[in-house]
Amino acid sequence: MLERLRVEGDQTEADLFISADAGNLWRVKDAGLFQNVTTPALEQNVPAHLRDPDGAFWGFTKRARIIVYRKDAVRPEEVSSMDSLGTPRFRGQIVMRSSSNTYQLSTLAARIEREGAENARAWAAAVRANFARDPQGSDSDQIKAVAAGEAQASVCNHYYYFRMMRSEDAADREVIEKVGFVFPDQAGAGTHVNISGGGVTAHAKRRQRAVQFLEYLVSDDAQTMLAPLNTEFPIRPEIAPAPDLAAAGPFKEENIPLDALGRHQAEAARIFEEVGWS
Repeated sequence: MLERLRVEGDQTEADLFISADAGNLWRVKDAGLFQNVTTPALEQNVPAHLRDPDGAFWGFTKRARIIVYRKDAVRPEEVSSMDSLGTPRFRGQIVMRSSSNTYQLSTLAARIEREGAENARAWAAAVRANFARDPQGSDSDQIKAVAAGEAQASVCNHYYYFRMMRSEDAADREVIEKVGFVFPDQAGAGTHVNISGGGVTAHAKRRQRAVQFLEYLVSDDAQTMLAPLNTEFPIRPEIAPAPDLAAAGPFKEENIPLDALGRHQAEAARIFEEVGWS
């Protein structure tokens, strides 16, 4: 989609660009394909750490990066932080998806922003040393691997867990019965969060309509409807999430500039390559 916008230039019919992950949205901004937008409704309804500081893109739902563990092998307190996954306790017991995945890149980019590149490199190397196998598959595949006993813990976006929990497939529900999850780093920086969001394209022909649609996505009606549909949390803290998400309880969120997930993306990719994450 980014390449299509680039090729179409001012001939594009796209007024709004929507994507998962702030890293993806930042790439559109970096390519000069967003225009900055600021309105009172957007500023009021979207928390500052869940939007681009220049107004290039705005979150409308959010997701948390959780740690999933096998209940018969791990106590929740043993995976209370992302640092736990790099300790000797989990030697040969961690599965992860590929480092080229944007969720992984954003997770490490956030750590670079908070702790610096050397800390991020040390963490990635420590977790890599604990791998039970080379990275493969989706977030759902990591959950299944943990449930099957191939490893004791992994990391995934929360909605993969909840979609399997809600699944009509009995096999998915059996997987969830064997695993638990935690919102990590509640005693520290907070759980890494990311967004689904959008922005007005640089060459939008219906700019005002696009702005109105962004405002609608963060309105009471849309927040109440949309977040349950995509199994994410509303961007607005005063809007209640779906009942099963609400049952998980409140959690402390990491609070860093959202554009950092894009600014540090290339460095995160280099670090993953250097430590042999693959």
